[in-house]
Parts: sequence; C-alpha cells; structure tokens
Amino acid sequence: MINPILMKSLHVKASVCIVAMWVLLIFIAGCGEEAARIPKPRAYPRVEFPTRNIVQFQQADCPLTFHYPDYMQVIRRENFFDEKPAHPCWFDLDVPSLGAKIHCSYSAIESSKGFDALVTDAFKMSDRINQRANYMDEIRLKNAQGLSGLLMEFSGSAASPLHFYMTDSTSHFLKASLYFQTKVIPDSLAPITEFLKADIAGIINSMQFQ
Repeated sequence: MINPILMKSLHVKASVCIVAMWVLLIFIAGCGEEAARIPKPRAYPRVEFPTRNIVQFQQADCPLTFHYPDYMQVIRRENFFDEKPAHPCWFDLDVPSLGAKIHCSYSAIESSKGFDALVTDAFKMSDRINQRANYMDEIRLKNAQGLSGLLMEFSGSAASPLHFYMTDSTSHFLKASLYFQTKVIPDSLAPITEFLKADIAGIINSMQFQ
C-alpha cells in the first residue's frame, strides 16, 4: 500500500513540473514574438556592372589625354551655374547605367600664385564635402608620366565619395569629383563606388598633359 504522504508529495512535484513547463512555453512564445518584431536588413537591388573596354580620351580644347572605359560618356560642359567655364576643357564622364558622373575641370597655371590658388580651391571643395562625411582620407598621387596630385576619399553621407586633382605644377591642373545622381546611401552605393574607383585609378595612372 502506497504511503498517503508519499502520494501527496508526488502530486505536489507533478503540479510544480506542469506549472514550470507552462512558464517555459510562455517565455519561449514571448521570445518568438520579440524576435519577430526585429526588422529585417534593408535589401538593395542587385547592380549590373557594365563591361570595360578601354579607350583613349582626346578632345579639342583639352590639352590632356588618358585612358578610360567606354561605358563612360564624355559630355562637354557649356555652362557652369549659368556661366561659361573658366576654360573650354570642362567636361563630365557620365555613367548613366550606374547613375554617376565624374565632373572634370581643367585649368591652365599662369603663375606660382595661380597654382597655389587652384590647390587651395581643391581643398575648399573637400572641406565643403567633409562637413557631411564621417571620415576623410588623403592619398598622394604620382604617375609614370611625372604628374602628381592628391586624392581625397570620403565615407558616410558625403555629397561626393571622392575627388582628386592632377598637375605638373607648372602649366596644367585637372580637378575631378565623383557624384551620384541619387540620394547618398553609403551601403547601397559602396559596391558602385569601388567599381568606379578601379577605373578612376586607370585614368590617373594614364593621364598626361600636352
């Protein structure tokens, strides 16, 4: 015959176990609901990158040449903020398939003061861009043709992820900036920026003045 006290003890333990199981199930269900509230990472459209076929840049009124991919379209700029450019060699390298443009402006160096003014203007532009950037990195440039310059790369919500200038320090100066024709979302534009940086490097390395 089973001891009544033992039976009561077993009954109490069974009840405790049942209650504990219900508490555990409620906790698990609650965790599942909480996890369901966590938003999924934003998905960005897949980017189809264009094929690279390298061609040579040669334009009238532009005393320079370089190699660039033919998916970029050369568009001469007749006006700059409703005014004529300071030199006729102002143009865009347009990339409609990626919604990007590289604004390029050439200036002739008239004197040492003129050179200093051009460099100062390039830094003023970087300061304006850097106001919305999280970080700026400066990279000194030098190519096999003896030209030198500076590339300024920006991270975060900057209007331009990079711009650079190349010069021979005596007669020629080219300034260029990369812009996107859309709202700057760093995560979604990062793959496109990296793709374009490879071709910008090719432009810099092959550039020479005439």
